[in-house]
Amino acid sequence: MSALHVGLGFDTGGTYTDAVLMDMEESRVLQKSKALTTRDDLSVGIRNTLVGFDKELLKKVAMVSLSSTLATNSIVEGKGCRVGLICVGEEFEMSVPVDLHATVAGGHDLDGNETSKLDEDSARAFMLSLKDKVDGISINSYLSVRNPDHELRLKRIAKETLGLPVVCGHELSSSLGYHERTVTSVMNSRLIPIIKDLMDSVKKVMLEYDIKAPLMIVKGDGSIMSEHVALERPIETILSGPAASLIGAKMLTGRNDAVVMDMGGTTLDIGILRNGFPRLEKEGAIIGGKRTRVMAAEISTSGIGGDSRIIVNGSKFLLEPVRVMPLCIAASQWPQLLPRLREVASIRSRFSPESMDVNNIVQDTEFFVKLKDIKNVLLSNEDTALLELVSKEPFSLREAGSKLGVHPFSFNVGKMEGLGMIQRIGLTPTDLLHAEGSYVEYDKNASLYAVTHQSGKMGMTESQFIEFAKNKVVDKLAEELLRKLFFEETGTMNIDAVGLDLMRKSISRQSGLDYECVIRLNKPLMGIGAPVGAWFPQVAKKFETELLLPEHSEVGNAIGAVTGSIVESMDILIKPSVGENALDDPSCIVFAPFGRFEIEKLSEAEVFAVNEAGKHVSERARKAGADHIEIRSKKLEKKVGLGEGYDGRILIETIITVTAVGKPRQFLFKDTEILY
Repeated sequence: MSALHVGLGFDTGGTYTDAVLMDMEESRVLQKSKALTTRDDLSVGIRNTLVGFDKELLKKVAMVSLSSTLATNSIVEGKGCRVGLICVGEEFEMSVPVDLHATVAGGHDLDGNETSKLDEDSARAFMLSLKDKVDGISINSYLSVRNPDHELRLKRIAKETLGLPVVCGHELSSSLGYHERTVTSVMNSRLIPIIKDLMDSVKKVMLEYDIKAPLMIVKGDGSIMSEHVALERPIETILSGPAASLIGAKMLTGRNDAVVMDMGGTTLDIGILRNGFPRLEKEGAIIGGKRTRVMAAEISTSGIGGDSRIIVNGSKFLLEPVRVMPLCIAASQWPQLLPRLREVASIRSRFSPESMDVNNIVQDTEFFVKLKDIKNVLLSNEDTALLELVSKEPFSLREAGSKLGVHPFSFNVGKMEGLGMIQRIGLTPTDLLHAEGSYVEYDKNASLYAVTHQSGKMGMTESQFIEFAKNKVVDKLAEELLRKLFFEETGTMNIDAVGLDLMRKSISRQSGLDYECVIRLNKPLMGIGAPVGAWFPQVAKKFETELLLPEHSEVGNAIGAVTGSIVESMDILIKPSVGENALDDPSCIVFAPFGRFEIEKLSEAEVFAVNEAGKHVSERARKAGADHIEIRSKKLEKKVGLGEGYDGRILIETIITVTAVGKPRQFLFKDTEILY
């Protein structure tokens, strides 16, 4: 077999890391495997996926491609590095976490003219105050998409002053929307060390296995980019995993139209294939309820997965969008947990106040273990002592409180968990399957003890609790599916009281006083992930639709990771000069990510936009690893009529979209079709 035809795909999720070796010319799976993702050292989980692979075949790999949910999961879970934010000319609403921020004078108007002189002195002073307090800088100037000068000047100062990763809002989006652009750049800064850690882990294992091949990363639109581009723009990897699952699902089933549900350990991702392609959300992906300016496949992501946190507080059942390590897995790693869980099974925990932050609710079935240290993080004496205690083995908060002589409510585990310093262990949907016996891969007894404890608090038998909790999981999956379908149909995420009632009646199939509601899907439901067979049949049954669980679906993301194209795109805005809208060939202002230009004629401006943008996207595509690049351009004119009694229409603006498309230079076959 020719080395040019062998590709290695990885998908690193919150719980499992998948790997697949493929014959790229024949689109045939050669070998596949799964291993637990090891968040404290990602290379361990990646290495474990390759243990059973043919080592000689691995040496012939010509390209490695990686998809991951780590970026998405980090945003959903509120995790990431420390970010310093500098705003120019406009305050930010602080709708995403920022460690330190400042607003300085500056900014431009819609025509790209400077409205206020940039206050470099204040910005420089703030940057100096950030030393050793943040890990990345986000710079956002008002209307920088019309003139990026102020952002670029501050970026140069930040590089000279701090030497940290710096991202500007205009580098990530050319769309108006100061708030959304700032959200995007802050998220990007928070993700840089997470993506770097992931790529370093993959490259470490590649070196060990003598794999001499370039590393590619899947973007949120299903296309791929080089590791160097991913490190500059990690925000574009959000929804990478589910985008890869859509590409993989199409390849595995040959279906062009389907609802694809990808259930991992941390998140549920739902996307829809239409005519063989995922629909792209040009307004920007919504992650964790926040609108970004990242063009990605229109995928709904929610925090429900096999490792979602199950809480019973008093008699109240909660299913929380926080990933915890399942007890069955933890007990396999730390056998000393089993006798402690056996003891917990016979006691009944006290109630935690409902006003308490849900992350700090004390559960006797939950334990914590240290992941890593982070420098310059202010911790209380109690939290420092807890971190030291759990550095070797897990402890519950009550156990820790007893050993350290403090009340278990004294620990701020939510803060340390959010920073990735500790890992929570607890009851999950995966444990329900182990306790039931329908899916057993790890320590079943650990799950059973926790179920005994929690069922007692709710006045149920173990079997009653398992059935009740499983139904809650299925209902949550069905609810998230309907929310996605409603959004696709109506374009809104707002569900009023009537809509909510109809949705819940359709899920429960229970009649109300005078009516009932049945919703049927008109396309098949396709499952990606493992073990989705335990959950999705019930979901498909609720909506009376066909369920597709194709062979290799458990590694569908990894398959999708090695079948994408390289795509780089850029939008250029052209606006007629003031008073010249009605002319046939008016003078224009061109607004581009690479600058603002005044050009005498519209016709010349359009040619300039296509040529210059073509050079930039071609260079970006080559940097991303593409060869035989095809340049495509599209023109959209916005015009308005002059009114009744007048002939003609006047031009408001023209948007030129220039796209470079190519396959990775390692895999160029004859008659290869570039799908995008």
